Amino acid sequence: MERVAFLIEETGERVSCMLNPESVVLRRVSGVKVRESVGGIVAGADLLDDPLLLTGGGTTELLLNLLFDVSVGGSSVQTRDVRDLTGPLWQLAENSQRSGSVGRPPLVRFFWGKSWNMPGIVAAVAERLEHFTPEGAPRRSWLRLRLLRALPPLGDAQAAHPGAFGITNNWPQQGAHSQSTDQLTMHAVSGSENGMIGERLDQLAYHYYGNAACWRLIANFNALANPFGLLPGMALEIPPLVNE
Repeated sequence: MERVAFLIEETGERVSCMLNPESVVLRRVSGVKVRESVGGIVAGADLLDDPLLLTGGGTTELLLNLLFDVSVGGSSVQTRDVRDLTGPLWQLAENSQRSGSVGRPPLVRFFWGKSWNMPGIVAAVAERLEHFTPEGAPRRSWLRLRLLRALPPLGDAQAAHPGAFGITNNWPQQGAHSQSTDQLTMHAVSGSENGMIGERLDQLAYHYYGNAACWRLIANFNALANPFGLLPGMALEIPPLVNE
C-alpha cells in the first residue's frame, strides 16, 4: 500500500509519512456567520434563529493523526531521534517559502494512493514525544497535522497577488524526462485494475517533465474542469515546456 505523502508544489519535493493513519477526519465549515450590527448581534423576539450573513467560501480541513517510531522498521532514515522524521512535516507549517516579499507556508498536496489528492497548506502541527533515550532524544512521536484546503484560483490572480496560491507560467525546467520545447505528445490515461481510477496529473507531469509541480500546465492545456478525476482511456495532449 502506498504511504501517505505530501508533495510541495514549488519544488516537487515529496515528504512521506512513516505509517499510514488508521483514520482521517474531514471537516467542512460553510461561509456563513451570524449577522451583527454596531451594537452587537442582530436579534429579535420573533426570530427562531439568529440572522445569518452569507460570506461565501468557507473552509475544508483535514486532520491526520500519525505515528512515528524509530525503534521499529519502516523508515529509510536511520536515527535515534524521532524528530529527524517529523521535522519535515513541521517545516510545512513554517512561513519559509517566499513569493515576492511575502512569507507564507508552502502549498502542498496530500496524497494517498490514487484516492486522495488534496491541495492546501499545513495550518497546524502538534506532537507528543515519548520513549526518551538516556540522552533525552525522543524515539516515538504521536503527531497531529491540520491541513486547510487551498484550491488554486483559475486565471491571472497570481500576477496581481504574488502572495496568493495561484497559477504561474514559470514552469521549472528540470528532470531527466523533460521533453523538447517543440514537441506535443498524446497520452492515453491508464487506469487501475477495476477501471475506475485513472492516473494523476502529477504523475504525468513527473514522467514527461521530470517535475510533478508542472501538473497545472497539462490541466490548463486540456481545459480540465476536474484535474484530479482522470478516467482510464481519456486522451490528453501533453504540451511542451516553454523557456521564458
